[in-house]
Formats: sequence, structure tokens, C-alpha cells
Amino acid sequence: MTDVQTRPAPPATLLEPEDIRQALSAVQDPELDEPITDLGFVRSIDISPGLEGSVITVHLRLPTSFCSPNFAYLMASDSKDAISALEGVETVIVALDDHHDSDLINAGLAADAGYRGTFRHEAEESLDELRWTFRRKAHTAAMERCLTELIRADRDLLETDVGGVRLADIPPGRTKTALLRRRESLRLPVHPNAVVLVDHEGNTYPPDAVPMALRRARSTRISIDGNAHFCRGLLRTRYAGSEADQSSRPEGAEPTNHHTLLPVTSKEMHK
Repeated sequence: MTDVQTRPAPPATLLEPEDIRQALSAVQDPELDEPITDLGFVRSIDISPGLEGSVITVHLRLPTSFCSPNFAYLMASDSKDAISALEGVETVIVALDDHHDSDLINAGLAADAGYRGTFRHEAEESLDELRWTFRRKAHTAAMERCLTELIRADRDLLETDVGGVRLADIPPGRTKTALLRRRESLRLPVHPNAVVLVDHEGNTYPPDAVPMALRRARSTRISIDGNAHFCRGLLRTRYAGSEADQSSRPEGAEPTNHHTLLPVTSKEMHK
């Protein structure tokens, strides 16, 4: 009698679109430091039954066809990884739509070729190097938001004094939560007595360097917030109805009325 191998039965219930969106909410635009779900970059989610689980197909869209290819690949690759980690997933297909490198990026993702395998000689940095670069920028912006809020709340606190501010001095709230998360991503201390104004290696600044350090941090934050505001508008212009998929107050961002005062530049100029 011949042994017959049988495949495991598929799960009784398929994953739901909300399960996929929740997984994708952990994927950040590396420059804008916001989840791709809040930015409206998730165009569609399709779930169908496979032999051993759910087959997930996700289409992503970006504000322009010439968004930086390395950022586009990073988001698409992270999306595939985030969905693949879910229980009950058999196959994940992530496709980037309407980008000048869509064919190249989609082929690389399908073949699991990796970033360098996809772009070959054009890949000047590894994905890990890119992630660390933008983690540092995200930390700088989050740090500045917390300190600026503190200065606005306490009129007696001068810029020259913020070098001594500790995490315990920052009131609980959305901006502090964002700062703690970004400090953890850089392996910086998060205990209450830790100094807030530090560089990405945790070094503090001498008193005479504090005002310039804060102004540089503010410049980074303004660039991130301005680009995010600009890209949201571009996406709404490019894809009618995409505003319904955009969150108006993402974690860690300035209130909407602050965006109107910011200079904006296209993210595609920062490659």
C-alpha cells in the first residue's frame, strides 16, 4: 500500500483586511517617519485562500512616480516582512504601483533578491544603513518636539537651559511616547534621569553648544513635518479619494495648524 502525503487543511477562517492593516501600521516611511497606513500609501489589500493559509496581495502607491527608489523599496520590503510574520499567512505579494522603478522593485520582491540583489551597482547603502540613518533623524525630530513643547509650556525655561532637561521632566503624552520609542530604536537610555538633548550616540552637549544643537534639531523636524505635509497633498492630487486613507494627526507629528507655517520641499530631492 502506497503512503499518500496529505497537505494540512487551510485555516478555518482567513485573515481579515484589518489584520493586514494593523501589521502594515508598523511600516514607516523612512524619511517622513510616519506609518504608511497613516499616509495613505496602502492602495489595496486582497485576501484569498491558499492550500495552507491566506494568500495576501497588497498594492502600494506613492505621491509621485519619482519618489526615491531606495525609500520605495524599503517600504515595500518592510511591508512584505510585516505581513509574512502573521500567523496563518501562506503567501505574500507586495506590488508597488505607478513608480518609475515598479517593474524592477516588484521583480526583486517576488524573487526575494534583497536590496543589493535588486539594484546591484546602484545600491550604495544597505537597507540596514538606510534604516539607521532615518532612525537617527526620527529621534532628532522627536527630541526637538518634546523640548519645544516644554519651552512653550514654561515661559521661564530658556533654550540655554534645555541641555539639563531629563526624561522625567517631560510630561506624559504622545510626543514623549514617540521619543521613548525612538530612543529605544537607537539603544539610548530611557530611564527617568536620562538627559533628553543628546546626539544619536547619547552624547550630551556643553552649555554653549545647546542653543545651536536645538536649532539644528528644529531644522530636521521642520524638514520632516514639511515633507510629510507636502507628500500628503501630492498623494491626494494624484489619487482621488486617497484622503480617506490618511490620518490627520499621526503619532509624534505637529498639530495640523503648525504645518501651514512650515517651508515645504519635495522628498524626492533628498536622495
